[in-house]
Amino acid sequence: MTDPTTTLDRRRLLALAGAGLASGLAGCSGGDGTTTTERETTAPTTTDGTVTDTATPEPTTTTGDRTPAAIEPVSVPADARCPVCNMVPADYPDWNAQALHEDGERAFFDTSGCAVTYYALPGEFAATDADLAGLWVTDFETRETVDGTTAYYALETDSERVEDPMRRNPAPFADRADAEAYVDAVDYLTTEDIVRLEAFDRELAMQYRANFIEE
Repeated sequence: MTDPTTTLDRRRLLALAGAGLASGLAGCSGGDGTTTTERETTAPTTTDGTVTDTATPEPTTTTGDRTPAAIEPVSVPADARCPVCNMVPADYPDWNAQALHEDGERAFFDTSGCAVTYYALPGEFAATDADLAGLWVTDFETRETVDGTTAYYALETDSERVEDPMRRNPAPFADRADAEAYVDAVDYLTTEDIVRLEAFDRELAMQYRANFIEE
């Protein structure tokens, strides 16, 4: 004869086992009946118990293979054309200049005269409405590329004095002493004819590139 107490105990064990299995299945399905294979991850901790930052870093916006923060001159492309006079800047390594806009757009010039005209009148020559982020010119003395925003420009007016492209250009210098030596060498220029980039406006640009500026 079967012991009723034993049968009851077996039924209770089976019921408890079934409840445990159902609870385990609910945990795998996220509690709403939908099954998922993802596992919860625990934030990594350091040896002192503090939680490290697991946030995914924001992507860096780039322009080509350079970031916008890389505000520096680049090699002049062989096929680039000056937006002011349409000459080929790469053909004039001792004179050329270049500009960079905040959106990554670059412009290359055969001479400083075209560069300062572009600076003064971007609405007429620039391919973008973005502000300038940088401008570089070739130092008249060293023939090195220098920061055009901090350079000193001797306002040359004699087209015969220097055999440069376009025949008349302001002479850029990284050092003011070199600019002063340049103007001191002639009697038609003085130190008042040494200016910074911000001095170039439409009127001054006309002195160098009147043939390319709209009336």
